[in-house]
Amino acid sequence: MPVATPKQYEAMLDAAQKGNYAYPAVNVTSITTINAALKAFSDAKTDGIIQVSTGGGQFASGLNVGDAAFGAIVLAEATHILAEKHDVLVALHTDHCHPEKVDGFLKPLLEASRKRIAEGKGPLFQSHMFDGSVVDLKENLEISKALLKECAELDIILEVEAGCVGGEEDGHDTSGLPAEKLYTTPEDMVEVYEALQPIGRFLFAATFGNVHGAYKPGSVKLKPTILRDGQKAVTEKHGADALMDLVFHGGSGSELSDIRETLEYGVVKMNIDTDTQYAFTRPVVTHICENIEGVLKIDGEVGNKKVYDPRGYLKKAEKNMADRLMQAADDLCSTGKTIFGTV
Repeated sequence: MPVATPKQYEAMLDAAQKGNYAYPAVNVTSITTINAALKAFSDAKTDGIIQVSTGGGQFASGLNVGDAAFGAIVLAEATHILAEKHDVLVALHTDHCHPEKVDGFLKPLLEASRKRIAEGKGPLFQSHMFDGSVVDLKENLEISKALLKECAELDIILEVEAGCVGGEEDGHDTSGLPAEKLYTTPEDMVEVYEALQPIGRFLFAATFGNVHGAYKPGSVKLKPTILRDGQKAVTEKHGADALMDLVFHGGSGSELSDIRETLEYGVVKMNIDTDTQYAFTRPVVTHICENIEGVLKIDGEVGNKKVYDPRGYLKKAEKNMADRLMQAADDLCSTGKTIFGTV
C-alpha cells in the first residue's frame, strides 16, 4: 500500500534525517497534478509527500461547493487509490492552516481520519500543518499542543511553524513584515521542542529568511546557519536524540548550495509549489500558442478537436510538472532512496 502507514511515514522521516536528504512535498489541486507527483516519485525512485492547501482543497471541491476540507478529502482519497499502482511510499499532508481555519479545515480532516481508523484503515492524512506564526509564540504553542495531542491519538504527525515565511500564498500576505520576523531564534526552537516533544512527534518549519512566491535565483537571502544554531541549542540542552525534523518553506529561487546546506541541519521535507505550478502551466501555454487556430473557433470556423481536447495539453502539463519535481528530488538528494518494501 504505497500511501505510507504511520509507522512507514516515521521510518521515511528517520531515513531522511539519518541520510541527510529531504522529501519533496508537492502541492496538488487535481487528479492530473496528483498523477504528475506520483510519476515523478516513481521515475526518480524516491518516496515523497503530496500535500493539499486550503486553497487547493477549495478549488478541488468545485465552484458550487467551495469547501476546502471536502476538496482535501476528495484529493486524499484519490491519492490513496492512485498510489496503489506505484512502487514508492507516499505520505499525505496538509499545508498552512492558520488559527481561524482550524475548525473549518483541520478538524473535519481529523474527523475523516478518525472514521477511517474506526473502519480498520489508516488515517486519511499522515500529517497536518498548523501555522500559528500569525500569533505570538505562547498562543501558537498552546494551540499546537492541543492539536498535537489530538493528532497523536490518531498516529498523525503535526507540523508547526514559528517565525513567518514572507511573501504571499493562498491569500495570506506577509510581505510587509519586518526582516527579523523571518528568522526563528535558537530560543524559539528550544521552546518549541520543550512544549511539543512530550506530546507526540512533530515537524518544525523554522524560518531562516524563507519567502513564498517566485524569485530570481540569488534574490532570496537565506541564512541556513539559523537552523544549525537552533538545533545545537536544542541538542546541547536535551541530548543528540533531540535533533528536530525540520521543514523548508518558501524555497523558490534558492541557491542549490543553500538547499543542500539545510540538509546537514535536519531538514527532511521541502515544500514545492511555485516552481511546479509554473512547470505545469508552461507547456499548456505553448500548446495554445502553437495551435491557436485549432484551439479557437476563429472567424466562424470549427477549430480542431484534437488540439482543443484538454487531454492533449494536460498530458504535457503532467509530464513537465513531473520533470520539475524530479529535479527537486535531485536537489534534495532523495533520488533513488525509496524505502518501499523495506518497512
